[in-house]
Amino acid sequence: MTARAADRARYDRATAPLEAPLAIVDLDAFDANADDLVRRAGGKPVRVASKSVRCRALLERVLARDGFAGVMSFTLAESLWLARSGFGDVLLAYPSADRAGYAELAADPELAAAVTVMVDDPAQLDLIDASRAGGEEVVRVCLELDTSLRLLGGRMRIGARRSPLHSPAEVAELARAVSRRPGFRVVGIMAYEGHVAGVGDALAGRPLRSGVVRLMQSAARRELAERRAAVVRAVREVVPDLEFVNGGGTGSVQHTAAEDAVTEIAAGSGLYVPRLFDNYTSFSGRPAALFALPVVRRPGVGVVTVLGGGYPASGAPGADRLPVPYLPEGLRYDAREGPGEVQTPLLGSPADDLLIGDRVWFRHAKAGELCERFDALHLVEGYAVTATVPTYRGEGHTFL
Repeated sequence: MTARAADRARYDRATAPLEAPLAIVDLDAFDANADDLVRRAGGKPVRVASKSVRCRALLERVLARDGFAGVMSFTLAESLWLARSGFGDVLLAYPSADRAGYAELAADPELAAAVTVMVDDPAQLDLIDASRAGGEEVVRVCLELDTSLRLLGGRMRIGARRSPLHSPAEVAELARAVSRRPGFRVVGIMAYEGHVAGVGDALAGRPLRSGVVRLMQSAARRELAERRAAVVRAVREVVPDLEFVNGGGTGSVQHTAAEDAVTEIAAGSGLYVPRLFDNYTSFSGRPAALFALPVVRRPGVGVVTVLGGGYPASGAPGADRLPVPYLPEGLRYDAREGPGEVQTPLLGSPADDLLIGDRVWFRHAKAGELCERFDALHLVEGYAVTATVPTYRGEGHTFL
């Protein structure tokens, strides 16, 4: 029996009393992945990206482990909810226009001490001030650096369109603007190199493209390391007591951790290891989050139909944004239908061994987005479900 076949037997046995569709997290794999992130971080703390987990119980589990410290959140409402739930160090990774949230933050000393907001434009400071509604608490601010690689005199850009702050001078100028403004304090810098951390460099069947990606990422790492160090030096001249410099992502943990200027690493997807993280030379993880769909039809030889399945991931549309049939091995989508809103036909010889009511196990393309489809995660240890915990959705929260 192969390792994957053994996993399928475990998952089927553990969840036999439960009705599918359902989602699980294999805790042995989850914990092993957490250990690997800590190893790759080389002694620097790992801040957990909550959007890649979206389950309070699992955030608490990983933060209880040595090597992890703090949460990187994705909306202000989520940040405040996590802080009120006892998470004492929450970094909001994206700017917000949530006026009610800012009023709540500025009026509560405990929230203001626990939550740091992201800023890359003075206009965001104006919005926060206009939202205070009398709240006088000092708002903790993190400045985001644009990590994109610019070539040909800036005519070519590689990397996500995030912050407008690219040079050390631009980041330092915003730091001065924040420091001059009552009610704000710069405490950190964040720089997420998504074109390195979130792009696989070992694409199956595409050696030429994989080589080009590796060359690009090598150049991007060198350029960013020099520029990030210069940014930190420039900001520290304005803010000598800067608390943290956050960088990285699951795919670049060890490279980013090697930079002296970086004090902490951000990662989250590496805990669940969705399918988009299969194509990396820098690390390999164990798939920990899966979902099961029941077989409800057998239309013919080599075909079964499962209930549900149309759970595409965000990003540029493409086949890599779709969940992938994982167990049993050898199933594939019908190219004319793909995963469906209510039903999904699957092709391949393993279909002939599946009966009505049997389960097909899938991996989502991304990590936390799976939790927007399910209100609970069944936690599997060995051959048993040892706990069932709510996702954000299961707690009544759909922050985005």
